[in-house]
Amino acid sequence: MRKGNKILMGCLAVMLLAGMSARAGKTGKWLGAQKDTTSAKSEVQAPQHAVVDEVIWVVGDEPILKSDVEAARLQAEVEGAKWGGDPDCTIPEQIAVQKLFLHQAAIDSIEVSEAEVNQSVDQQINFWINSAGSREKLEEYRNQTVAQMREQMHDEFKNRELIDRMRRELVKDVTVTPSDVRNYFRNVPEDSLPFVPTEVEVEIIVRQPRIEQTEINRVKDQLRNFTERVNSGETSFATLARLYSEDPGSARMGGEMDYMGRGMLDPTFASVAFNLTDPKKISKICESEFGFHIIQLIDKRGDKVKVRHLLMKPKVSADALAKAHARLDSISDDIKAGKFSFEEAATYISEDKDTKNNRGLMAFNDVQNQIMTSKFQMKDLPTEVARQVEGMKVGDISAPFDMINKKGKQVVAIVKLKSRTEGHKAKITEDFQVMKNVVLAKEKEKKLHDWVVNKIKHTYVRMNDRYKNCNFEYQGWVK
Repeated sequence: MRKGNKILMGCLAVMLLAGMSARAGKTGKWLGAQKDTTSAKSEVQAPQHAVVDEVIWVVGDEPILKSDVEAARLQAEVEGAKWGGDPDCTIPEQIAVQKLFLHQAAIDSIEVSEAEVNQSVDQQINFWINSAGSREKLEEYRNQTVAQMREQMHDEFKNRELIDRMRRELVKDVTVTPSDVRNYFRNVPEDSLPFVPTEVEVEIIVRQPRIEQTEINRVKDQLRNFTERVNSGETSFATLARLYSEDPGSARMGGEMDYMGRGMLDPTFASVAFNLTDPKKISKICESEFGFHIIQLIDKRGDKVKVRHLLMKPKVSADALAKAHARLDSISDDIKAGKFSFEEAATYISEDKDTKNNRGLMAFNDVQNQIMTSKFQMKDLPTEVARQVEGMKVGDISAPFDMINKKGKQVVAIVKLKSRTEGHKAKITEDFQVMKNVVLAKEKEKKLHDWVVNKIKHTYVRMNDRYKNCNFEYQGWVK
């Protein structure tokens, strides 16, 4: 796969897709690649001087604008990314490929829940705030409010996850045998063998700063006030959600969420939402893993429910953070004094459900290789953990540090470096799984490449003449 393709498929082109998911379900000209329409033709061929922006491609019934390509180019420059080939050809092609995946995801009813999107957005925003030092510094640096960042990122994150899920669905049945691996590497020169990056195993102890009851009461009182204002007819639920909800994805939609099944929602939230029967009534306050909600029913359809909600999150005080730091400092001192082991402390003291029952050992789901593993490359660790581990020796215990957990909540942690395997050239006797992953990845990329080429054959595509001489990654764009 061309280097530019990897860059854009992985991140940059996806950043252009905000707003596309709402249109991805349309069919229109997606079927019947040879059909033509006067409107599409005139739109593509409009003189450059006659328009502020310019439609340079049409894929199905989705336009690709010149501004889309420029935005991707600028984003790549910000990220320091480079690609081989002509960006004027590579970028629009990869935007078009993303549209193919999004359209297929809509056809196959691939879904991403609002909870998943919001969790990802919250994690990114919280990481940026921690990196900048404060919310105010972040807003100054990016010249945007946090609310604007959330709104901008929502569709980007949703589309990225939709595309990832669609790609995984297409290659889920691809497998390779040990014989395939041996045959592939038999003719590979030693200096061309894959490099195995440094891998680490990390144990973690997490404490959640205590939210003061006065802060919880403040949030609940505010939600009760909102309920009273809606019930009295003073305002609407949607208006309050737009103004006050801390769920960025739904707030801009007046708190409205898509139709959701129980499995796509937080269990407590789902229980309340599915028990609602009267659209005129507002639920009692319920607490989910994300915060406190009030919910209003919109509609039920089979085993799915459509609601609007308003989310508020109690804030962690500086005093609570300081106490959590002090607690972990004390635990670290006791471990170093031999009173108990790090693993014992993780089991009985840690408040991280994902690791405490595994004696604190962190693990992650390697989706690409479909395995659970405790061996992390540095890039796969949470950023805050990677910063600590980078300079540690095996057996070292870090000082307490703040981090944002998977639920977007602020926690305090200490980590221990359990093992480190330095980077090295792969050996088939020691790194068979790594070599298998290389062969498997190539087979998956081949299947995806073939799928895209076949999809192009059955999709309406038009482009400005200046793109028809491009050396594209995929065949069949020029019809």
